[in-house]
Amino acid sequence: MTVCDALLIAHGSLHPALRRELAARGLELRESQCWQNANRCQPERILGAYTWFYEGLRHPLAIWNMRRWLQDHGIPLFVWNQDAPHYLNRAGWRLDLLDRFRLYDIYATHTLVDQRCFADSVLYLANAADTERYNLTGQSLADLRDVTAYAYDVSFFGAMDGSRHKEMQARQEFFAALGERLTARGIRFLFRESSGMSLEGQVDLIQTSRINLNFGASCEYNAVQASGLPERCYGIPACGGFLLCDKRTHARDDFTPGENWAEFDGLDDCVTQIEYWLAHFEEARDLAERCHAHVMAHHTYAHRAAMLHQALLDWHAEKRGRLA
Repeated sequence: MTVCDALLIAHGSLHPALRRELAARGLELRESQCWQNANRCQPERILGAYTWFYEGLRHPLAIWNMRRWLQDHGIPLFVWNQDAPHYLNRAGWRLDLLDRFRLYDIYATHTLVDQRCFADSVLYLANAADTERYNLTGQSLADLRDVTAYAYDVSFFGAMDGSRHKEMQARQEFFAALGERLTARGIRFLFRESSGMSLEGQVDLIQTSRINLNFGASCEYNAVQASGLPERCYGIPACGGFLLCDKRTHARDDFTPGENWAEFDGLDDCVTQIEYWLAHFEEARDLAERCHAHVMAHHTYAHRAAMLHQALLDWHAEKRGRLA
């Protein structure tokens, strides 16, 4: 029996870390639209075909033709959507049609709050820590217990120019209001745009801030609730940093509040939580270390690649079962 050990990658956009980890599992990633040439691409070896989620909106006929070829060869078409639930600037009726016609076989998504599912098979595939980029970088967890080594009490870096990007307006307003509260309390903080920051600068800021915040995500513009966890929710702990995150639906799918997760609900609670964790440094470091261990054990892109790989294997197993 021929081993399925290849993936077709069409239309780009697959996360580089996920690509790397899929390849590390022994899968051959082919950057090609070779479903158009069955004789050259050995379709019997193809485990699955990936396409950018929005190709179904931009070029539905092309995706339909692609899926016809894939179906003829028993190959599932899968996508990974990191942009739900609001789909900024995308027409709702187009999304509804894409959901209705189910052009995809496996719909992987970082949030399950959207009522649309776009495929018969849905996989919760959260963001993760890219540990080749975000890690302890020569520091030890013991080093991060030196309270004198911190330059800031609280920090945040990320996209926050609400004047240019409407999806960032709520974040900009939140940090402006929080900054006023912290200034009045004499708490050292740095809130800044991430554009222009080097990777080394990002990790250094994480590791020299006693509390690293998350608030908002561009993919939640006009959404009724915060749901999926941004990549920083895994990357900060991977660096050994203490994360204090806004309350999010899927936090309890990936973490346990109080054990390896700290969160706040609104501006007032954020200030309260900051004051608490600054006053309890050792407790904060205990939680940060548990969160680091939890992320490294469960939430790296190696784990996500394993989940996706298994989902594709399961799809083939179920297909064979139906034909048996």
